[in-house]
Amino acid sequence: MIKNILPALVLQLSAIASAAILPAPVHAEDQKAEQVHVRGNIVNYSGSVLKVKTREGETVDVTLADSWNLAGVANAAVTDIKPGDFVGIASLPRTGGGDGALEVLIFPPAMKGAGEGSYGWDLKPDSSMTNATVADAVKGVDGRTVTVSYHGKEKKISIPDGTPVVTIAPATKDDLVPGAVVFIPAEKAASGALAHQVLVGKNGVVPPM
Repeated sequence: MIKNILPALVLQLSAIASAAILPAPVHAEDQKAEQVHVRGNIVNYSGSVLKVKTREGETVDVTLADSWNLAGVANAAVTDIKPGDFVGIASLPRTGGGDGALEVLIFPPAMKGAGEGSYGWDLKPDSSMTNATVADAVKGVDGRTVTVSYHGKEKKISIPDGTPVVTIAPATKDDLVPGAVVFIPAEKAASGALAHQVLVGKNGVVPPM
């Protein structure tokens, strides 16, 4: 059975191995299941299987776990980022120092604290994901620089103009149509990829993470 109640969607935006875009359920028989991020376009959705053509060009079958969660994304703006917001920012080190954002996810208040921390990410080589609370947001010459805090630490990340900024939106299985873009934090199982969460693009907005 599918659930689309947003607070229940623990988006594994933390290095799923520890917690990413949300900690996947822990099974007693497999407490350290290898995690994998599936990014691509839906080929077909049938029953409990989602067939996806990945960004690498491979077509894979993703098995949907019982009571899996589904959500979409909606456009937001860099000016929507306010002190106190909880965000997930994928970034890369900048040549001149510091990090530059690749994308920003503004979490709904009900998801504050999901996957908090900063860890390696696979959106691009050498990228990282930081799930943290915005301490301040300062407008700069090139976009905006935010200071975020997590576990008593602080990190400054610049958000260049044009950086994708999204938030979580409702979605239903009717949105799982061929061609739709998905981001799926899954775990490797004997049968292949097993997913507890799916993030789907809709209305022209795609999951940038």
